[in-house]
Amino acid sequence: MKILVTGSKGQLGTEIQPLLDPHEVVAVDLPELDITDRALVLGAMHEIKPDVVINCAAITAVDLCETEVDLAYSVNALAVRHLAEGCRATGAHLASVSTDYVFDGTKEGPYNEWDDPCPVSVYGRSKLAGEIEAGPEATVVRTAWVCGEYGNNMVKTILRLLGEHDTLTFVDDQVGHPTLTSDLAPVLRDLAISKRPGLFHVTNQGAVSWFEFAREVAKASGADPSRVNPCSTEELGMDYPAPRPANSVLDNMALRLSGLPETRDFREPLAELVARLT
Repeated sequence: MKILVTGSKGQLGTEIQPLLDPHEVVAVDLPELDITDRALVLGAMHEIKPDVVINCAAITAVDLCETEVDLAYSVNALAVRHLAEGCRATGAHLASVSTDYVFDGTKEGPYNEWDDPCPVSVYGRSKLAGEIEAGPEATVVRTAWVCGEYGNNMVKTILRLLGEHDTLTFVDDQVGHPTLTSDLAPVLRDLAISKRPGLFHVTNQGAVSWFEFAREVAKASGADPSRVNPCSTEELGMDYPAPRPANSVLDNMALRLSGLPETRDFREPLAELVARLT
């Protein structure tokens, strides 16, 4: 196969490329290809003629999206429209990545793929728009709390803060499934290459709060987990422009019902990542 990877310089795009061997990979990001430009996208699609497009490009800075609304929708929604159009024109299969932020976080229990989205931030609304633009024949992978070896993420932030401060404070009333790119990338690859249509939640297993996650990072690094203290979102006193869902736990139901293997408990790949980073 020939596989086009967009957002190839991001943490997921970087992680997935070595896993695509022996397929032919064309990796693009800015400035090589601006996927918000329809003419450039369609021209590239007709020139490359990929069998599969894996779209890892996104604006994921959730607070920035609240003020840069046009930018959020251009990258997270309109660009997916262009890629989907290019796939229809060339017979390629599209796989695109979405987010837990399509939900408002008020449900009791995990969200499955058939729960109704209700985004409360510009980021969430723009990513939901991207899901719609991808269309029913595309593979759409929703994930959450993504961390990996490449790019900026919470694992790297926590490790840095542990080196700078005696104690840390993280909220204990926002819960999710941490997802390590080392485990996310192979599932995304397999779904894309097999051209499975539809929506899949793909996270690691093990629901924790940010406080509990920070303690697990500390533990994996050899630091004393008791250095991390809990607080509520209200007590933290941070007035973020974009609201954070209190419940970001995604049930990987579609994977399970399809007979596909679920990912590991997040603590296993987290320990592997921390070992690499330290």
